[in-house]
Amino acid sequence: MRVVAGAAGGRPLKAPAGRATRPTSDRVREAMFDMLTSLHAVDGTEVVDLFAGSGALGIEALSRGASRVTFVERDPGAVTTVRANLAAVADLAGCTEVVRGDAVGWARRRTAGEEGSELVLADPPYAWAGWGELLDALAPTTALLVAETGGPWQPGDGWESVRARRYGSTVVTIVRPRARGGS
Repeated sequence: MRVVAGAAGGRPLKAPAGRATRPTSDRVREAMFDMLTSLHAVDGTEVVDLFAGSGALGIEALSRGASRVTFVERDPGAVTTVRANLAAVADLAGCTEVVRGDAVGWARRRTAGEEGSELVLADPPYAWAGWGELLDALAPTTALLVAETGGPWQPGDGWESVRARRYGSTVVTIVRPRARGGS
């Protein structure tokens, strides 16, 4: 696993030990960020990497010009891996925060008291069933959300799909909150 492109392109990244984390492949990350770049959604953007795992998605965003990335991960071993991977790209790591915690809980706290994020990257386990709660918490403060899932995914009321692409067993869906009073 490596950073695909940008300032840190080519630098190796580690995956957390064990099988609990499924790192996003280089191919899927490249395609995901190509879609985001075509939407002008990365350069200068504040990004949140939920279910961070290795931190590869957030580090890719930093490498491609994101202004700040917050990594949210509940597993302590994965948090250690995120920090090690940030050390490998230390020239980019000054604009980061690593939070050990639950993604939905973090999103609720964020909505209650802080500014939102322009871009949220969410790569939970494919069987995760908390999308409704997460989207409810993120809707007031998020411009775009990228969901990495194991099959077609519909965000439900309040959100609209911008783009969706399948890469083998992975589906990348970009959504945004619907405008209030919109369709």
